[in-house]
Amino acid sequence: MELFEALRNRRSIRKYADRPVPDELLEQVLEAARCAPSWANVQPWRFVVVTDPETRRALAETLPSNNPGKGAILGAPVLLAACGVKQTSGYYKGKVTTTLGDWLMFDLALALGQLTLAAHALGLGTLHVGLYDIERASAVLGLPADVQLVELVPMGYPDQTPNSPPRKPLAEIVHRGKWGSPYSKTIPA
Repeated sequence: MELFEALRNRRSIRKYADRPVPDELLEQVLEAARCAPSWANVQPWRFVVVTDPETRRALAETLPSNNPGKGAILGAPVLLAACGVKQTSGYYKGKVTTTLGDWLMFDLALALGQLTLAAHALGLGTLHVGLYDIERASAVLGLPADVQLVELVPMGYPDQTPNSPPRKPLAEIVHRGKWGSPYSKTIPA
């Protein structure tokens, strides 16, 4: 699949076919995340691959009852717990180096972006799940204190084809030169 096609067509998948994900595809998806850029190349991301139905059920129970991600976690054959090592990204010699603090979320987002696009290119679907009880989910996964759970990502073969949600036009989200200057396709001289 061509990159720009994947960017345009990737969707959040909440329903999955009852079909296992081959280890080769799982490894390709994880490799895509591993290749992501990060602050000073610290690569703070860590992933826990959960295929056991009981563990997926325990993690689904950390979501509010009305979260549609709960069904996705229960229905997907694979659940990826996306984590990061604290105080590594945006730090130098143990001290934070930016006014934005720990860059863990930024670096993990880069890795997850690549992961979800790779999954889509391989015919798999994913969903970003961020509303859950992090402390309970971290305990289910046995995470150490220096590792922050950020997101749960169900993954499998889609059993639905969601419609494309509307996207804001570039003119609404891009400014040229400084805030408030309208974006145009023509670069001023």
